[in-house]
Amino acid sequence: MAEWVEQANPDVLLLQEVRAEEPIAAALITDRFDTFVAPSQIKGRAGVAVAVRKDSAAVGLAADHSHLIGLSEVEEPIDSGRWIEVDLETASGDPVRVVSAYFHSGVINDPKQDAKMRHLQAIDGRLKRFLADRAEGGPEVILAGDFNVVRSQLDIKNWKGNYNKASGVLDEEMVYLNRWVFEGWVDVVRDLYGDTPGPYSWWSQRGKAFDNDTGWRIDYQYVTKTLAERALRHRIDRAPSYDTRWSDHAPVTVEFML
Repeated sequence: MAEWVEQANPDVLLLQEVRAEEPIAAALITDRFDTFVAPSQIKGRAGVAVAVRKDSAAVGLAADHSHLIGLSEVEEPIDSGRWIEVDLETASGDPVRVVSAYFHSGVINDPKQDAKMRHLQAIDGRLKRFLADRAEGGPEVILAGDFNVVRSQLDIKNWKGNYNKASGVLDEEMVYLNRWVFEGWVDVVRDLYGDTPGPYSWWSQRGKAFDNDTGWRIDYQYVTKTLAERALRHRIDRAPSYDTRWSDHAPVTVEFML
């Protein structure tokens, strides 16, 4: 990962499944970044982070350095380490809020799926609040991370084998992602890529999924409309081969004109 960060040199880095506590994570990301971590209350689970490059000419921390952890003041331990917001401002002084999110993966016909659906409902309320704030002159928002849900059959290679049979490909989950787009959020990678299958960002570690590009698109950037209009290009940094992977996910990068 360190090699990728050095080469990609992102202004803002959003991370999920950050199982290290903040001092360790910040050291790994290096002191070139201001790093904020929301760890899970359950050791070895979840964890999200936002890292902002200190020498970026495009964007930096807002004057008050404010950040918020979690969707509510009191979270169930299983929901912790899945949501962090950091307030930034562009070089021209425009406010932007970035959110690193890690949705539950869920397991069909299991209490884990119930936890996932409760979490999606909580996120739904927060996204409505973001849009209401934006309509009143509040900040632009980038919500990015591992949503663990596809939007449609364009987002998964093996649609037939998984549709309404596996968590992440259930109608009750997909309705949220599609409703958010209907309500005003922009799935910016889909808009840039077009309505063709992919671009996949996750492949199972099992079998030949990676080699055969039998992937899922579950890593998203949902963006408020006026900011989405400034999206220039996207990139999925898929490893050149299975043995050079450093994660079962590939980084999803979007470049904005700020």
